[in-house]
Amino acid sequence: MITSKKRILVVEDNQVNLELFTDLLHVGGYEYLYTTKGEEVLDIVKREKPALVLLDIQLPGVDGLTVNKILKSNEETKNIKVVALTAYAMKGDKEMFLEQGFDGYISKPVKMKEFLSAIEEYLSA
Repeated sequence: MITSKKRILVVEDNQVNLELFTDLLHVGGYEYLYTTKGEEVLDIVKREKPALVLLDIQLPGVDGLTVNKILKSNEETKNIKVVALTAYAMKGDKEMFLEQGFDGYISKPVKMKEFLSAIEEYLSA
């Protein structure tokens, strides 16, 4: 699957967080897409081929853990990098998400500089 190098899919159901993340990505020069629904992610990823998916864990309907499992088990989407974007920030949470197959982890709330640095790191890895 050929991906768009700087296109990022943001999956976030909280409108304030969604606007923050997309504003930061815009400032960072990234092209972005977004959805508030986990059940739309597989179709969007297959159609748009983003280089990175920023995936909230606590989504209504299909949660982020399930979405990641679906993406990683699909031949067309398994190599797309998926980063958990979550308020789970207790000791051991990052390791738990990495063990669940996520390619990275960003805890909320985010700070602009750290957020953009993390995005660049995940895209270049």
